[in-house]
Amino acid sequence: MTHSSASRQPVALGLVGLGTIARNQHLPSLAAVPAFRLAAIASRNATLDTLPGYPDIDALLAGEPGIAAVSLCTPPQGRFEQAASAIRAGRHVMLEKPPGASVSEVEALAAMARAQGVTLFATWHSRAAAAVEEARRLLANRKISRVEITWKEDVRHWHPGQEWIWQPGGLGVFDPGINALSVVTRILPSALHPVSAVLDVPENRQAPIAARLSMVTAEGAPVEAEFDWRQTGPQTWDIRVESDGPEILLRMGGAELHVAGEKIIAAADEEYRRLYARFAELIATGTSDVDLSPLQLVADAFLLAERRTVAPFHDPALPG
Repeated sequence: MTHSSASRQPVALGLVGLGTIARNQHLPSLAAVPAFRLAAIASRNATLDTLPGYPDIDALLAGEPGIAAVSLCTPPQGRFEQAASAIRAGRHVMLEKPPGASVSEVEALAAMARAQGVTLFATWHSRAAAAVEEARRLLANRKISRVEITWKEDVRHWHPGQEWIWQPGGLGVFDPGINALSVVTRILPSALHPVSAVLDVPENRQAPIAARLSMVTAEGAPVEAEFDWRQTGPQTWDIRVESDGPEILLRMGGAELHVAGEKIIAAADEEYRRLYARFAELIATGTSDVDLSPLQLVADAFLLAERRTVAPFHDPALPG
């Protein structure tokens, strides 16, 4: 199923999953992007009064033959089957981050999409933050000497009651940390790879609550990352890049750009609007966008990691 760039009709889209991220980001962004028309919802536990609702994606695909695209806002575990169903049905697919529970399953989806002639878009919302592309431009011809990533937030605030993030495939603190990795792989002029990692795993959970990751660029510049889900008070999402030019500092997850200590960009959050606009462009041109470098870095970190058991994590919204 394709969508002509000459058509002015919005693409009918089905939203799969109606949790916090869908309500806070996807719904308002879809309402602001005229290239799409939200036509139906699939969710086990929630509905919208204004739209047809289905218990799962297979029911949505069967009940809404006019839908040309689906956006998956479900946890990464089990998302492969959902995306595969949509691709087999000839629908274009947009994946919330992380795009899957493993690198290989998303590569398989990309191959399926190519064979079916549909678009697959593995999104990284932090790459769509206002200052990221300007930071990339400023660093394009620079010799990088050091990068420091500090990504600390309060899991109780951002993920209350979400058990899946603590289970295998849920990534733990890399669920937000992968946002930083998506930005740094976008703005640096060369590839990077991990050399060591330390993961702090609560004794009552299966995924890390904190991590330290040491990486190097292809030219040997060190890239140090600290991720922590135990932050209280102000939250920290910073990337500092030292080079043979002025220091670049991205703050607030890429919404702010500081160059040599001067704030150059500070903008409101419109990341998901940009993602949906990009999805529309990909559909119109019959192309896909599946960059798995941030997920690959996380997978490599788990392979290299020293694991340390730390104190139990307790969330009042979770059992145990």
